[in-house]
Amino acid sequence: MDSSSSVGVLLAGGKSSRMGGADKSLLPLVGRPILAHVVERLGPQVANLVIVANGDLSRFAAFGLPVVADRIAGHAGPLAGIHAGIAWAKANRPGVPFVISAAADTPFLPTDLVDRFRTECGEHGETLAVARSEAGLHPVFGLWPVSLAADLEAALGRGERKAQDWVRAHGAREVFFPAVTVGGRDVDPFFNINRPADLGEAEALLTA
Repeated sequence: MDSSSSVGVLLAGGKSSRMGGADKSLLPLVGRPILAHVVERLGPQVANLVIVANGDLSRFAAFGLPVVADRIAGHAGPLAGIHAGIAWAKANRPGVPFVISAAADTPFLPTDLVDRFRTECGEHGETLAVARSEAGLHPVFGLWPVSLAADLEAALGRGERKAQDWVRAHGAREVFFPAVTVGGRDVDPFFNINRPADLGEAEALLTA
């Protein structure tokens, strides 16, 4: 399956509590919102991007992308965001067999994310897969068959919230991604900006 029939889901619904409540995906990184860097890297890999967020969705209007809210109330975490993204794909891109999820605060995500998942999971994305790096498992970055929508919704209804537990219970294939080189350094491709210090480090890497 080529990129013309794939949907990328950008998860921007976190509380950003370690950034003082600021919407971290919109914080400036080298003069542009963090999210702009993520869009730049994932956008060419897919036909459509959709942002999943909470609160005032209009704050993402400048990106010109569809923005949807979690369908499960109460900041239920990344599983709820992935569920919302799958629901958008089913309603707006019927026939698309899978979505690719990524966090909106990871400016160095792999530019071959979709190709690697496709290689591991088959042309039709019939197998659930998640990313792994030297730092460990990254269940927020995954290939999610839309056929899992009902099972995922049921799990959320039961109060399940831990993405890592859910993907392991469903036998997710783990796809390894090596470090990427940024500013002359090897960096985990799923480096995410959780704290002000992380933002400073990313800024230093990109301006090195």
